[in-house]
Amino acid sequence: MPLTMAREGERSSIKRIGGKEEIRRFLGTLGFVVGGDVTVVSRIGGNVIVNVKDSRVAISKEMASKILV
Repeated sequence: MPLTMAREGERSSIKRIGGKEEIRRFLGTLGFVVGGDVTVVSRIGGNVIVNVKDSRVAISKEMASKILV
């Protein structure tokens, strides 16, 4: 399921990252890698705030929909 559907506070493992190579590379620099853990902290206006690799990151709904957990 896409990260946008994950429950707040629930730890999930990243299974796949979709999109163009440029998007996958950008998400990788933020710490979104296959096999990594991610936790949704909150949602604000469709955007998602997550904890990934001990950092808090805000990403757009479009970016979050490319991350499958």
